[in-house]
Amino acid sequence: MIIALFGNLEIESTLTVALGIREFLVDRGVTLVVEDELAERLDSRPLSTVDPQAIDFLLSLGGDGTILRLVHRHPELNAPLVGVNLGHLGFMSDIPLPDLYPSLTDLLEGNFQLERRVMMEGETAHGDRCFAVNEIVVHRSPNPSLIQLGIHVQGLYLNTFSADGVIISTPSGSTAYSLAAGGPILTPELEAFVLTPISPHTLSNRPMVLGSNHEIQIQYLSDYEPVEVAYDGIQRFTLKTGELFRIRRAQRQFQLVTFRRRDYFSILRTKLGWSGTLREYGKSI
Repeated sequence: MIIALFGNLEIESTLTVALGIREFLVDRGVTLVVEDELAERLDSRPLSTVDPQAIDFLLSLGGDGTILRLVHRHPELNAPLVGVNLGHLGFMSDIPLPDLYPSLTDLLEGNFQLERRVMMEGETAHGDRCFAVNEIVVHRSPNPSLIQLGIHVQGLYLNTFSADGVIISTPSGSTAYSLAAGGPILTPELEAFVLTPISPHTLSNRPMVLGSNHEIQIQYLSDYEPVEVAYDGIQRFTLKTGELFRIRRAQRQFQLVTFRRRDYFSILRTKLGWSGTLREYGKSI
C-alpha cells in the first residue's frame, strides 16, 4: 500500500504528528510518500518518484483549507482522501487527533466508507477553465456597487440578479461560503448544485437547488470593471462585461474516506454549535 502525506510541515506540531504517522505506517509495511521538498525531513520517498495512479490514499494534516489546497496543487492525484484535523473541527477533515491511530488502523484493515462527491468545472468563452470541490463564486470585486448577472440554466433564462455576486456550490461546499450567504445545507451524497445570490437587491431572490446534470450559464452584464471568478478560495481570474461563464458537473469526483466513529450529523451539530437535546416524552436523554 502507498499513502501520500500532505500538510504544512513547517509548523512544528504538524511535523511532530507527521513523524508519528510515518513510524506507525512504515512499521505496518506501508510505503509513505511526501512532496519532494519534504522527503528528506520525513525520510520518505519523494512524490515525483511514484506513479500517481499507484497511490492508494491521500492523507491530509490540517483543516478543510489544507484539503482544498492539496486538490488544486496536485490535480493529477485522485486517490481517496483521509482528512486529519489539527485545529477546529472540519467538515471534510473530520478525524480529531485522539482518533488518529484508531482511524489509521481502520483504514489499513478496510473498515471505512468511501464517499464519492460531486465536483464542478467552469469555462469562459476565451478558454479560462477551473474546477472546484466546494464552490465557484462570481463576485463584484473591485466594483463598489451591485452588479448585474444574467443566469441561464440549460439554455433557459432563469433571472438577472442585481447583487454582490452569486455562489454556485456543491453539497460539500454547502456548509462553506454558500451557508454564510443564506444557502441551504445539503448532505454530501446528493448530486446537486446550490445557486446562492450574494446580498441580492430583491429580497425574493432566494437560493435555489439544481440538479448536477444542469449546465449553468452566467453572463456579466454591467458596464463596470471586470468581476472576479474565484474557485474554492484558492485561485481566481476575471470576467469582462458581456462575457459568458459556464459551470457544469466535472467528470472527476472527490473521494473522501469516512469512518463509523463520526457521522455527518454529529459533525454538523458540533461545527455549527447546535444546542438541541434529544428528548423522550417527559425527560431528556
